[in-house]
Formats: sequence, C-alpha cells, structure tokens
Amino acid sequence: MSTGVLYVMSTVVSGLIKIGKTTTDRFDGRMYILEHNGYNNVTGLQRRFAIEVEDYDEKERMLDDIFSKARVPGSELFALDINLVIELLASFEGHQIYPKSSTESKSKVFDDAAKNHQEHTDIQSIPEGTYYLDRKRPPLHVEMVVEDGTLTIHAGQRVAEHDNDNVGDRTRELRRSNVDNNGTVRADVHFSSPSQAGEFATGHSCNGWAQWKTADGQAIDVFRTRQNSSPQSLQ
Repeated sequence: MSTGVLYVMSTVVSGLIKIGKTTTDRFDGRMYILEHNGYNNVTGLQRRFAIEVEDYDEKERMLDDIFSKARVPGSELFALDINLVIELLASFEGHQIYPKSSTESKSKVFDDAAKNHQEHTDIQSIPEGTYYLDRKRPPLHVEMVVEDGTLTIHAGQRVAEHDNDNVGDRTRELRRSNVDNNGTVRADVHFSSPSQAGEFATGHSCNGWAQWKTADGQAIDVFRTRQNSSPQSLQ
C-alpha cells in the first residue's frame, strides 16, 4: 500500500474548503504553492490539518464519495464545515503532519474539531431573527441578528467600551478594529459563535448560549441540538 498525505485547507471564502492529497516529500512545497497562489480562482488558502496515511489514494476516493454532494464540480473544493473534515481525518490511523504533533496532538485536534463542528451544527439550529443581550449595570442593550447561519452585530450599536483580560485574542482584535472609544460599532461584525458575539458585546468572557435571548426572554440554549456523535476510528 502506498503512503501519502491527506490534507484540508480553509479559503478566503467562508464555508468553502479544499481537500487534497500529495506525497509526503512534496507536502511542504504543495502547501507553499497553494497558500501563495490560490487554487481554481480561490485565494487565501491556509493549511489546517494534514495526516500521513497508508493507501492514501483509496482514502481520498472515500472522502470524495462521502462529501460528493458538497463538491464544487471539477475541483477539489467543497462547501463544508471544515471542522467536520478535520474530525474525520483525525480519526484515521496515521502520522499527523500538520499541526506538528509536538504542538497539538491528534487527539486534541480531533476533540477540538468535534466540539467546533457541534457548535457549527448548533448555530444552524438557531431560527433566523434578532436576539438580545441586556445588562443592568452598567446599562447595555445589544442586538444580534441571525441570518443564513451567520451571527451579526450591526454597525451603529453600542457595546461595552472596555474589555478585560479574559477576552479571547480574536475577540479583542475584533473590538479594536470595529469599536469606537465610546462603544459604538463602526461596521457590521460577524461571529463564529454566540459566545464570541457575547464577548464582543460585553467586553468579558461570556456564555452566549445563556446570555443571548429571544424577544420573550428565552435563552437561545433552547435551540441547541445537543448531539454528541463522532466518527469511529478508520483503519
């Protein structure tokens, strides 16, 4: 059986990913070309996970069959949640090439991908509409719009003026780039989870599933699917 690398990459287009294969000795070169030149008129490719496996040609064909309905015709691009693909690849028997296993183990990659995919699934279950985060002291009222599975806080709203140390780096960057000194949001901001949107609004760590509420006061946690299935190890 031939040995080679299966990999998955994100692109500049949200929800569009690339799944591919290469020989082990060509992996770094292939990543360099794709990350610098793009693929099939799509730019912004970034490696996210890669694993060296036996019989990689057959396993790639299996991936193509599994995700055939999400494939962009005539390409290696797929309209998929990347966490689902990472979760599946990390379940294969093989040697993790990227991220380097000394930095992030295959089991941790699998667990994180499973968690992120579940979060993505849960977000799709939130009905489209407007949800509210309110705080009495200091006063705060922020609206989050859910449309086509995207969570957005629109420009012109007022959020907390300051953030504290327990805010994630990505959220802090979003606040620095999009919030004026008086707390006014300068441009529409999109979020990967209700908790990230809650952090952005309040300036501190936040369980968004509990804090964002419907117009009648129900926490959006009621919409979660709460499914905990994961793929079995594939030989």
